[in-house]
Amino acid sequence: MREVPQSQPGLDELVGMTLTALAEGRRRRGGPLPAGGPSRVRAAVQAALGASPDRTSLLPRTGIGAAAAITGLVEALAAGSADPADPWCAAHLHCPPLPVAVAADLAVSTLNPSLDSWDQAPAATTIETEVVAALAELAGFDPDQAAGTITTGGTESNLMGLLLARDAASNGQLRVFRSAAAHLSVDRAAAVLGIDTPPVAAIPTDGQDRMRVDLLRKALAEHAGPAVVVATAGTTDAGAVDPLREIAAAVEEHRRRLRRRSSSAAPAETGHPASSGWLHVDAAYGGGALFSDRLAAHLDGVALADSVALDLHKLGWQPAPAGVFLTPRPDGWPSLRAAQADYLRSEDDEAAGFPSLLDRSLRTTRRADSFPIAVTLRALGRDGLGTLVDACHDLARHAERTVQADPRLEPAFPVTLTTVVFRYRPQADVTGSAAACTAERPDQLNDAIRRALLLDGRAVVGRTRVGSDRAVHLKLTLLNPNATRADVDALLRLIATTGDELAGGYGGETRSIP
Repeated sequence: MREVPQSQPGLDELVGMTLTALAEGRRRRGGPLPAGGPSRVRAAVQAALGASPDRTSLLPRTGIGAAAAITGLVEALAAGSADPADPWCAAHLHCPPLPVAVAADLAVSTLNPSLDSWDQAPAATTIETEVVAALAELAGFDPDQAAGTITTGGTESNLMGLLLARDAASNGQLRVFRSAAAHLSVDRAAAVLGIDTPPVAAIPTDGQDRMRVDLLRKALAEHAGPAVVVATAGTTDAGAVDPLREIAAAVEEHRRRLRRRSSSAAPAETGHPASSGWLHVDAAYGGGALFSDRLAAHLDGVALADSVALDLHKLGWQPAPAGVFLTPRPDGWPSLRAAQADYLRSEDDEAAGFPSLLDRSLRTTRRADSFPIAVTLRALGRDGLGTLVDACHDLARHAERTVQADPRLEPAFPVTLTTVVFRYRPQADVTGSAAACTAERPDQLNDAIRRALLLDGRAVVGRTRVGSDRAVHLKLTLLNPNATRADVDALLRLIATTGDELAGGYGGETRSIP
């Protein structure tokens, strides 16, 4: 006979154990990420999981108990994680979530509502509706007319934008136009939806990583069918914002041109207003600038879009996922409305006053990820969130000035939001074999700087390629409003010093460049 499991700790006790284990894991890690690289991290995590060669220890016949499992595994997770709350963890659009949002997220996990029907999420249904309305108004839409949903992030939101554009398209071959700096999810969404033939058109960017509107106009003029244009407000690499108002004007010109060309067109366009030209704005990164009085002007024209993607697990400091998809009108969602599931949504329930959000998402079971957003909006307000955005922008501007002042560091783009892109270049007085090495292999040197910092567990620095020669550059994405200028200065000194060491700047010795 199996033994009855012993009583387990309650939620309040387990939460206390979790916080203690998080602190101990951070202490063991000692920096922004674990030292030693992938093999060392893998071994430590497998040991905490009880992994064995036959992979049976993770699921033992008899469990070790909640206290031991939560303590051991949370500690291992914290010790083996990259910590976005560390000021030297600055590679990605990876924010340290606000404590108030984390606490709210615990409430969601505890209650476990699902937004695919009202009777699974009575309160959360209203909360998501109000969050969507508030963020739609922030974007410049009429909150009484706008529609939207909470998504897993920019990838799902971009897929939604292209889906609605495809559904709205009039007769003719729909083509996707996006900048050369657009997020990779745009092309993936086009492939998933079968609108990647003809191929997605990549419009070249200017020297600041923004879409060239003159070339967009030319490309649209050569296309005789409906178009979906994806503008980017906050490119992943440079944080650049496309000229949204000018792009919206180019899309409207395309609509008018197609109406004139169509001999059968009615005096007034029928169907969806954007049937011949749809503008989707991917503001997954830059949408947070709308909280800032200083930076909101960068998104001038976003209210002219037919759909918008926001992402509050970037410049919103939410636990992931916290994506948002918005449209200015409640119509134009036919693909989602077409599928029926009487056990989740019925016309008679809706007529009786029981609302359903099922037709506003690609997913059925959905967490109430709007709740941490709602708590944060209430707790900080627009001014409070704007202050956090401005703090990160200030850090980026300071980093830009520091890079410009160091002859070993060369900037690539002007700072728009919170991203700084640059590369290490050894000083002119570096001589001998080290100079030859770096002159022949500058990309390898910058790659080596990043990997050396990762392996030592000292810093998390990003990497990208810039320019026609696709030169390797380093990148700081500054999303930690609690970091200081001194933190940024120290990180840039560490990068430059590591470059000096790898290039043989100290004592004429040249370390191996991987």
